[in-house]
This record gives sequence, structure tokens and C-alpha cells, in this order.
Amino acid sequence: MANPSLDDPQLFRQYDPEGMLTHLHMMPQLCQDAWQRAINFGLPPDYTVVDKVVILGMGGSAISGDLVAGLALSEAKLPIIVRRDYELPSFTNAKTLVIASSYSGNTEETLTAFEQALKTEAKKLVITTGGKLRAIARAQGVPTFGFDYKAQPRAALAYSVMPILCFLQRLGIIADKWKDITETASVLQKLALKIYEEVPQRQNPAKQLASRLFNHLPVIYGAGIVSEVARRWKTQFNENAKAWAFYEVFPELNHNAVVGYQCPEELATRIMVVLLNSTQLPERIKLRYQITCQLLERAGVSYQIIDGHGDYPLSQVMSLVLFGDYTSYYLAMLYKTDPSPVKTIDFLKEKLAGN
Repeated sequence: MANPSLDDPQLFRQYDPEGMLTHLHMMPQLCQDAWQRAINFGLPPDYTVVDKVVILGMGGSAISGDLVAGLALSEAKLPIIVRRDYELPSFTNAKTLVIASSYSGNTEETLTAFEQALKTEAKKLVITTGGKLRAIARAQGVPTFGFDYKAQPRAALAYSVMPILCFLQRLGIIADKWKDITETASVLQKLALKIYEEVPQRQNPAKQLASRLFNHLPVIYGAGIVSEVARRWKTQFNENAKAWAFYEVFPELNHNAVVGYQCPEELATRIMVVLLNSTQLPERIKLRYQITCQLLERAGVSYQIIDGHGDYPLSQVMSLVLFGDYTSYYLAMLYKTDPSPVKTIDFLKEKLAGN
């Protein structure tokens, strides 16, 4: 398959009719807007009396919980669990804060688990644009953070990450994040100027990475606060580029994945490993990155390290998210595929609805 030019504006007009690129442009601003709205959202006073948080969600909504849980791990005063399933955890009780996050408000698994939560004494909170979830929440008097940003759920990530992060701060579960938010907005704006579609490929690291990934199988490695960013990259390659992709996490991957570099031998030249890096990672993990790169070289597997930007953990995480989003978009263009629709998922939902 020939490699189209990512510097050709016609490519974006032809294969992005729904304007996914516009949503990428909006990410820095959306983060600020979502945070401000969450600051002004009313939370019941008794929501501070919790000893665990359960976040219900799937896909683009669940990844927000993952990103926040990863960021909060080193400072949160209680466990934060992301639940991707029909079942509510059995330990849910009056001291549990259940956050149901669904962009559409019609996600089958999230709705089922939330309806179970309504039968408990748990504190409940909903994040959605509407659908059945909003209707049920309002009927039951559950606080509902609503927003009306029109996009594919994965493109509205800011409207689930920032509110959850903000609510945890306001409830005293994590420390104040004002400095983090301020830096993140600046970092994302500066990064966008480097990977924007009008920046030619010779100067655009996201276009360059997409070109390296073209006709290869992406495998994303992450660790610590960027472990779940690796998952985000994987799912963005799946949904935007309609491409196979996988992710692994340090240090676990050093106990199994590195042994599998040998077979089948012909895969070595068709795999591209992307290692997401952060200044926030412990020194022992950084050493594992170095040694793993040596192992990849010995196995003849191509790789590239992508660094997060900024001084704060949130900036590091969100800058890598934005870089991955642009890279997956450019890969979609190289594959001449529309990044917006997810027809396979729509097919699956139609079949489930009929049974």
C-alpha cells in the first residue's frame, strides 16, 4: 500500500468528512472549559463521607476513570476502582461513591450497573450528555453533570477526565490541582502547534510516527502514570485508524512479553513498539525502559520513545494523550479511512439489541 502524503490538505478533506480533526484542535480548550464547569457544579456535602470510589464506564468514558485513577494513585486517600462490566462490585455500600460515566447515556453495561447502584445506599453521581442514564438519574434525584459537546465519545475525553479529577479534589480525596490545570492548558497549546496538521511532516513528530507505524502492528508500552495512556493509544489506533494494536505495562511486561519477541520470526519486521515515557517514572522503571529497548534491538523490532511534556503529572499524561490522538488520526489518513464512524461497534450493538 502506497504511503499518501500527510502534507496534502486534500487528504483530510477527503477522509475526514465528519471533522474529527476539529475535535483534536479543541482538546486544550475543552480541558479548561470542563474543569471550570466542574468547579461550579453542585456536590452534596455528605459526598465527602466515602471510603472508596467506583467509576462505571466503557470505552472512551472508562478510560477517563483509568487516567484519573493512575494520576491519583500516589496521593488518593482511598481506592479508586474502574468497573467495565454489567455488575456492580459486591463491596458497594453507603460509603461508596459510584460515578457512572457514559457519553451517550445509553451504554448497556453502565446502565445495568448503575441501576444496581440505585438499590444500594451508595452516593451516586452521573456524567453524561443525556440518554437513559440522564433520565434515570434525574428521576432518582442523582446529581448529574451534563454537557452537550457533540462528538464521538473518545473525542470528548476532556469532559469526563476533568470533571472526575475536579470532583475528587473538591471531595478532599486528592490535593488541589489548580497549578496542574494551568500548566496542562499551556503545555497542550504549545504541543498542538508542533503536531498540527499544517506543520509539515519533516517538522511534525506525530506525522513522522504515524508514517513509521503505517503497515505495522503498533504495540504500546507504558508505566506508572502513563500506563493507562498506553491503553488510550491502543484504543485510538483501533477506533480512529481501524487498525490492530496492543498495549503492555511495565514492570509486568518484563516478566513475560520480552520473552515472546522471538516467534514467529517474520513478525519482528512488522511490529513497531512505542514506549510512552514520563519524567515522573521511578528510576528503576526508567532502567527497565533502557534494558527493554536493548532487547527489542536484539530481536530486530523497531521502537520509538515518546516523552510527556510539562512538570506536573497531569501535563505529562494529557500531552501524551494528545500526541497519541493526533498520531492515530494521521494513521487513519494513511490508511485512507474515516476516523469517526465505528461501524463494527454499531453492528454489535444492533445485534445485542435484538436479543
